[in-house]
Amino acid sequence: MSFLELINSTGYEVLFSLALANVTAQVLKTLIYAIQNGEFNFAMLVTTGGMPSSHSSSVVAMATSIGLLDGFDSLLFSLAAAFSIVVMYDSAGVRRAAGKQARVLNKMVEELFSEQHAIKEGRLKEFLGHSPFEVLVGGALGAFIAIAVRYSILTN
Repeated sequence: MSFLELINSTGYEVLFSLALANVTAQVLKTLIYAIQNGEFNFAMLVTTGGMPSSHSSSVVAMATSIGLLDGFDSLLFSLAAAFSIVVMYDSAGVRRAAGKQARVLNKMVEELFSEQHAIKEGRLKEFLGHSPFEVLVGGALGAFIAIAVRYSILTN
């Protein structure tokens, strides 16, 4: 029995699509960062933010895979699609705003404590959310991967 047949026969196609979409997005994010900045940063493999959105690719892969298996008119797909929309909105909205606020706060702390002071606070993480384009690309990547996984299972 092949690996893809095992996934299909055990019902793990949805989880496999989700995981593959997440890993693919993180690897692409790391490669894009390396091309843009001229340096390879292994931390990008596990960080949030950046192009493409791994959150979006994961949830859209999950929803697409469920739609392909149970039908796009099923209750389960409706729930998965709603969950995906919430995650994608959060990625482009709330977490992006938190990243912008962190950037401003870091600048304020840097300027406030530019002279020697006893208080030394760590910097807040600024690279949190995504632009709408990064979310859209992540979603498209997730849908593509779910379709590719389903198609490869059906042809084996």
